Amino acid sequence: MSTDETAVSTVNNFLKNIIEEDLKSGKHDSVVTRFPPEPNGYLHIGHAKSICINFGLARDFGGRCHLRFDDTNPAKEEQEYIDSIMESVKWLGFDWGTHLYYASDNFEQLYQWAVYLIEQGKAYVDDLTADQIRAYRGTLTEPGTESPFRNRTVAENMDLFARMRSGEFPDGTHVLRGKIDMASPNINLRDPVLYRILNAPHPHVGDAWKIYPMYDFAHGQTDAIEGITHSICTLEFESHKPLYEWFLDNLPIPARPRQYEFARLNLTYTVMSKRKLQELVQQGIVSGWDDPRMPTLAGIRRRGYPSASVRNFCELIGVGRSDSWIDVSILEECVRSELNETAPRAMAVLRPVKLIIDNFPVGHTEEFQAANHPQKPEMGSRLIHFSRELWIDSDDFMETPSKGFHRLTVGGVVKLRCGYIITCTGVVKDSDGMIIELHCTYDPASREGIHTADGRKVKGVIHWVSADSAVTAEVRLFDRLFSDPNPDRGGADYKQFLNPNSVEVVTTCKLEASLALSAAETQFQFERQGYFCQDPDDSRPDALVFNRIVTLRDAWITKK
Repeated sequence: MSTDETAVSTVNNFLKNIIEEDLKSGKHDSVVTRFPPEPNGYLHIGHAKSICINFGLARDFGGRCHLRFDDTNPAKEEQEYIDSIMESVKWLGFDWGTHLYYASDNFEQLYQWAVYLIEQGKAYVDDLTADQIRAYRGTLTEPGTESPFRNRTVAENMDLFARMRSGEFPDGTHVLRGKIDMASPNINLRDPVLYRILNAPHPHVGDAWKIYPMYDFAHGQTDAIEGITHSICTLEFESHKPLYEWFLDNLPIPARPRQYEFARLNLTYTVMSKRKLQELVQQGIVSGWDDPRMPTLAGIRRRGYPSASVRNFCELIGVGRSDSWIDVSILEECVRSELNETAPRAMAVLRPVKLIIDNFPVGHTEEFQAANHPQKPEMGSRLIHFSRELWIDSDDFMETPSKGFHRLTVGGVVKLRCGYIITCTGVVKDSDGMIIELHCTYDPASREGIHTADGRKVKGVIHWVSADSAVTAEVRLFDRLFSDPNPDRGGADYKQFLNPNSVEVVTTCKLEASLALSAAETQFQFERQGYFCQDPDDSRPDALVFNRIVTLRDAWITKK
């Protein structure tokens, strides 16, 4: 799979077939799509699928894709969310060019269209409360009841709606409703609310408005204003489609967009509700929207996921109309696949123990050339220091080895990565019996080989860093935020499935010196440990911080 490929897959993409037919038949001579997030939270991995579909289809057919903020509810919208959404779309690899829009830029036109519906006798001002409107709406099996205010005259409705706009009434006292059909089997057509009073400042248009259109009223008309040809959304909006089309049928709109629905992304071990993600942030369960355990695009970027791996994942899962669950391990494997190709190698010791080579000259240092990628010579090499005192990982030594253990033991031999063959001669322990030093000897003639002086082949190879040049770092070993594959199952409290081991912080890790000069967000494979990147927000001059992006292989398969 190409690392720079961002086009939506030609396999399992019914939307592509629709567009091909529309262009072939002459229904459209160009393609205009849009990605229309509500700026009430950060984008997550589910939004990445929609971004790749909309921008990918537009590019594949030589069209354009708009980035539009459907910003109709200032009570929940913030400039922070607008900024983060734009940053995430760019990070994912897409560009809207000059086509950045806000639904709020069309508020005057939307208001005039609402007035038009009133004039046509197709909208009215209602005084019922939100709870009363809900009760009057009926059920899936019973029709609704008409509001006692439904038959107000056009003049009454015009007067009240104008006074709503001027800020004369407090929140909740009046709404504008469409006059459609209270007996419709589709509840969305039972006189939907079009406008509500909301005395709140708007992040884009300030205090200019006291009433705001509902999402359903603004969405389709804004599509029409922008000339959208294919309005692509998730299946949850399928029941809203008749309302979308009712507005288009009953308003003097400049174009006729068509809505198409696809199955949203359902990912195991994850919650996708923005409301629940916001709860995790507000309750301090995670450090913020960009916590590396979060499924937000800001979170996975900070963790170190390459944007290409997210695009490849969205391409791999395809585009269909049937709801299904995608195992998060597929996303993780896309990350591994990308990083295996692109991440330079480095050596890091996460749980260090001192190793002293007794027959190596005191104060002497050697330099070895280490390949940055064993299969990609074009990625070059780096110098690593070798000295009498090294750090190795405590997991690479066992005083009483178990069967099949091929790393270091007392009397045993191993090959140091890019270095010499060593033999362990003894250990030093503290008063609690903990090993604090390993003592070894080395074979000066073994630097290029894997055989001891007496001809034995060395089975074990371990990584190390030189104590005289190593840098100390904090390493955060992230795991899945939830321990259950479906934490968002109906009726359950998703927070009961939080994984108590979703992060382990190791503060005394020893890294090869070159990593101190790495740029934030640069990914590395720490040999035999996994893939890591320097945290872009937490690294400080006096303390490097690295995040584990993903393990070398799926540890959860072993657990299962």
